[in-house]
Amino acid sequence: MNADAMTNDPIGKTWGDRPLVEKGLVMAHIKAAMLFMLTSMTAGFIISFQFFNHYPLDGVTEFLSYGRVRLMHTNEIAYGFLVNGFIGMMYYAVPRLTGRPVLDKRLGWLIFWVWQGLVLLTSIGQMLGKAQAVEWGETPTGFRPGTWEMNYIPVDFLIEIGALLVAAQFLIPIAKAVHKRMYVSLWYLSSGIVWLILTYVMGNTLPEWSLPGSSGGATVGLFIHDLVGLFVTPMGWGLMYFFVPIILRKPIWSHALSVIGFWALAFFYPLNGVHHFLLSSIPMSVQYGAVISTIAVEIVVTTVVVNFFATMWGRGEALRTNLPIRWFYTGMVCYFITCLQCSFHTTLTLQEYIHFTDWVPGHAHLVMLGVFAFWIIGMMTWVWPRLTGNDWYNRRLNHWQYWLTLLGLFIMFVDLTAAGLVHGFMFKNLAPWIGIIEALKPFWGIRTFAGGMILTGQILFFINMWKTAKGTNKAYDYRVDLVATTEG
Repeated sequence: MNADAMTNDPIGKTWGDRPLVEKGLVMAHIKAAMLFMLTSMTAGFIISFQFFNHYPLDGVTEFLSYGRVRLMHTNEIAYGFLVNGFIGMMYYAVPRLTGRPVLDKRLGWLIFWVWQGLVLLTSIGQMLGKAQAVEWGETPTGFRPGTWEMNYIPVDFLIEIGALLVAAQFLIPIAKAVHKRMYVSLWYLSSGIVWLILTYVMGNTLPEWSLPGSSGGATVGLFIHDLVGLFVTPMGWGLMYFFVPIILRKPIWSHALSVIGFWALAFFYPLNGVHHFLLSSIPMSVQYGAVISTIAVEIVVTTVVVNFFATMWGRGEALRTNLPIRWFYTGMVCYFITCLQCSFHTTLTLQEYIHFTDWVPGHAHLVMLGVFAFWIIGMMTWVWPRLTGNDWYNRRLNHWQYWLTLLGLFIMFVDLTAAGLVHGFMFKNLAPWIGIIEALKPFWGIRTFAGGMILTGQILFFINMWKTAKGTNKAYDYRVDLVATTEG
């Protein structure tokens, strides 16, 4: 690598005798995120065969039964892929936003290894049948129900301690930032860390030990939605406000709109969760409030999407020439569609048809994969050659990943949405249950095909990352960071 390229290395900056960006921690979290994505998606692909009586692991052992492997699929995406991806990108973004490194490198490695251990313990506990009955929060408590007698490692409480360590690692440098005015990214990231701690305690501790019945159900509903709305969403949007202006070499279109989006998110999103339990024993006034606030969130999302597409004004060619930007803006379109869909399907009228149908997992895949995973993959695509110092081994593989993932997701979303409507209308018309199952089997076959496309795309990306890290291609020229339209 030549001297000029080294001079322009954005990661090579220092703060005193410390590097500003801890490159090793960024890379470690990215690698862990990709490994958990592959294991999670493989689990999802395998369990999809169960829907038409071809489950490959059937009868092998109860540890690999459908219900337990499904929990691994959802939890490893949430805590293995998303959390690792966001933390890794925060190690890259926060020091550059604050002008100072994170609190402590040793603490960073402690957080990394402890977190991977907790995700693995969660999967092992779920395989052993130790999961708790909290959707997206099946992490084992470690105690027998109704007692304080331990029968497994208390993963729940350890995750809460880990979240506190993450808060110390990032919030202390943010509080001591060199810059007097905080950019909106730091608003989102700081709040997301604090909300993660509060949301996890609320969803995984209070219902299990002190909130029985419908009150516990309402709180769990808040956790299900707030895990997405008050952790994943602020992390995603906060990092978008960082990466998009850097790659486009343009400031965000409107700072005022970014602030409005932040406060509207903070106000409306916490009220959404009960829409997961519509037509239940939870008081109807609470259910109506959840429906109204869910519709209000679409207004919030519109302001944010408008802000980012206005930022793109005059730089539309970047969607063609810059793959990370394409990932980012595809995710934004999916986010708008997801929230628009949500504002309709939370109404009690539509709930009568789509409640407990495949419409719901279709919606969930669009938001978790089509939005946040797209954003994280886009960030990885941009950051990885800068971290390794090597140009991409094969840029075409990255484009294959994009199109396989996008087309696979589109097919899956349309397929499951249609399956949900077929199921709902047949159920509403009192069709026999076995008739509904037979009608849905073709849809489930298409879902497996689409899942295979998505999984293949991630395998190609993983191979490309591995080959790039080995340095089988030319060295990355950091001077391209000074060029606005350079891809990757």
